Amino acid sequence: MAGSPAKKRRPAPVEVKRPKVNKFKALNITEVDYKDVAILRTFISDRGKIRSRRVTGLTPQQQRQVAMAIKNAREMALLPYASS
Repeated sequence: MAGSPAKKRRPAPVEVKRPKVNKFKALNITEVDYKDVAILRTFISDRGKIRSRRVTGLTPQQQRQVAMAIKNAREMALLPYASS
């Protein structure tokens, strides 16, 4: 392999990262309510799973509140459970 020419690497594509926006700060929400289905739907994927904190941009405390509110709303039949 000493005489073979070196392969040129293609430069890595540049990723434009948008800063995460905390929806609660943007909407001026202090408490999460399980009856506020419109806001809770933004934290659920199209398959019905709760989106991760990395995706939502929430603080750990807010993410826990959202998860509990979604679970309560599911129990009250306001939101669907995850589909298989």
